[in-house]
Amino acid sequence: MVDIARITEVVEPEVQALGFDLVRVRVFGKSEVGDDEIALQIMAENPKTGQLVLDDCAALSRRISDKFDELEEAGETLIEEAYRLEVSSPGIDRPLTRPSDFANWAGHEAKITLSEPIEGNRKGLHGDLAGLEGDTVQFDDRKSGRVSFPLDHVVSARLILTDKLIAATRPIETDGADEILEEQED
Repeated sequence: MVDIARITEVVEPEVQALGFDLVRVRVFGKSEVGDDEIALQIMAENPKTGQLVLDDCAALSRRISDKFDELEEAGETLIEEAYRLEVSSPGIDRPLTRPSDFANWAGHEAKITLSEPIEGNRKGLHGDLAGLEGDTVQFDDRKSGRVSFPLDHVVSARLILTDKLIAATRPIETDGADEILEEQED
């Protein structure tokens, strides 16, 4: 069994040391990915851009790998079996994992799965985030209208790709794109 809390405790300072914010730590088991190994997914973002570019992912991956190696040399193995480390940006249709996500993305369409049913045994919601009041999510569900539920009842949540979301998202980092195009043209 993998201790996600311990991995998060180890990974978060490494993410912050590079000036990024940790979005999610997740382990996908063999049965979930249909592969021979598990995947450790580290999702982070640059708070200035809401994204990670390829160089950021590579730097963070090296830093996390080095930290895991250091801990293993000291006698602590965080993941016993073979695994694949995946470091990525949350993307435009990002998962909502932190309280700030539910506040910052208010007004945008999302899908949410709850641990406890609301409104007649419904655990799945689809509609617009209306914000966060304390630890309570406000949500305008397409079927039930305005509903409220505790943040800790959220099993999974993610934004839905819409024109409104695209318009609200900061542009992708394009530094260096000209050099890539020039090299391809040669």
